[in-house]
Amino acid sequence: MSSVDPARPPRPSTSAAPTAPEKSGESPGESPGASAGSAISRRTFGGLAGGVGAAAAIGGLGTVAGAPSAAAEEPRSQERAFRAAPGRRSRRPNVLFILGDDLGWADLSSYGAPDIRTPHLDRLARQGVRFTQAYAGSATCSPTRFSLYTGRYPGRTEGGLAEPIADKSVGLAPDHPTLASLLRDAGYATALIGKWHCGYLPDYSPTKSGWDTFFGNFGGALEYYSKLGLAGEYDLYEGDAEYQDLRYYTRIITERAVDYLTGRAANAKNAQNAKDGQNARNTAGRRTDHPWLLNLNFTTPHWPWIADGDTEESAKIVRRIKAGERGALWHQDGGSLAKYREMVEDLDRSIGEVLAALKQSGQEEDTLVFFASDNGGERWSYNWPLSGNKASLQEGGIRVPTIVRWPSRLDGGQVSHEPVFTPDWTATLLEIAGARPDRAHPLDGTSLAGYLLRGEPLAERDLFWRVRGERALRRGDWKYYRGKDGRDRLFHVTNDPREQADKAADDQQRLGRLRAAWEAVDRTLLPYPKA
Repeated sequence: MSSVDPARPPRPSTSAAPTAPEKSGESPGESPGASAGSAISRRTFGGLAGGVGAAAAIGGLGTVAGAPSAAAEEPRSQERAFRAAPGRRSRRPNVLFILGDDLGWADLSSYGAPDIRTPHLDRLARQGVRFTQAYAGSATCSPTRFSLYTGRYPGRTEGGLAEPIADKSVGLAPDHPTLASLLRDAGYATALIGKWHCGYLPDYSPTKSGWDTFFGNFGGALEYYSKLGLAGEYDLYEGDAEYQDLRYYTRIITERAVDYLTGRAANAKNAQNAKDGQNARNTAGRRTDHPWLLNLNFTTPHWPWIADGDTEESAKIVRRIKAGERGALWHQDGGSLAKYREMVEDLDRSIGEVLAALKQSGQEEDTLVFFASDNGGERWSYNWPLSGNKASLQEGGIRVPTIVRWPSRLDGGQVSHEPVFTPDWTATLLEIAGARPDRAHPLDGTSLAGYLLRGEPLAERDLFWRVRGERALRRGDWKYYRGKDGRDRLFHVTNDPREQADKAADDQQRLGRLRAAWEAVDRTLLPYPKA
């Protein structure tokens, strides 16, 4: 049983002012984040119900008095421990890989949120496998995306050292193999809709890194209506050309994703009709019956804190951007718990629309759907009972909600407590798709296909993270962590997910082994450029 203290400070009012950015950690591409040693996220927490709910989501507490509402508890109350169904067979799946942006550990009702309702993602969890100890590849947007697209630690590439990418100087090199390029070589159609954040034109683009189709934004943040980025640049593209649309961004990319799924279904039907006759080639000479990868990257609920319909707040931010205010998009004087809830629930509805289109298209059974966040929660997120938030290597900065559904191969209503992280999903998808990794760029992730599909046990291994000024490594139940204060800490994160009981003094040998393991990996990575 996880030892989680449910007692928490009272929830702040929705008008509470956000914490000012820390000067030492500011970046024009991301929020400054939390201090490394803070005990809790910037959003403080209240209410025994929410605490118990989030702890149960981690897998440590059962149903007790004061637990969340039935609606929030339903997905977990019917869960059973994960077991593979190895006797099943299927063709190579389509892959719908969905990322939220800065979504906190417990921002979904299926993960314990006491006041946010996410019925569509809760349904996805009931139909699939919910992971309680899944981690992002890093603590901010760009590095995690590098680890997803390359299957490697961010520090293996120059662009991955940017935390995050904020200018045109670095990006994901077009000659580096990616999840998309490797799947495309294996016969997949590939599309990225939404946030890229792995480099800017003219040198870097999804179209140069394996995606057949790109529609979305290049930067780390944009104003949801005007599509203006941090420097005031317009940032909505179709392929590598600007695309003008001033509607709310989440509506636009949701619509595009629905159109893509509908189009893929039509292509498959046409291909089958052609195959029944002459062949499976269309008039352009291109096969249309191959599986597809759709990477759908929402910017919600990343700042600025603007929900659909907030046109007045949008106009205020646009005026500040055009006036040259560098931090306008950080929206430090905006947002509230209520506004954040509105954005998360809108994300849930949008994903519901996409999943409904997938089902209506007839492709649901043979599509692997993956949902996660790119890193831990930000200013208004609900990370309880984890400490820290985005930009920190404490649990609240890297542990993320993660759901996988594949109807033809995985039973629903299951929960897994295995520690996994972003590069593992790259390796997993490559194996499931029958794609070969590039030998010149070996993966750092471990394929979970054997565990998920064949019931093979996962061997104990190390999960490694590095950001400027912080380091972390997890092995089994234990986590080695060094914050910006330079102090080495050791936590039994299975029993102490809040990272409150430092065992470094009690277990110096274990601390030394994990520190040595971290340093061995670090020696193989690129050094950070001088600040």
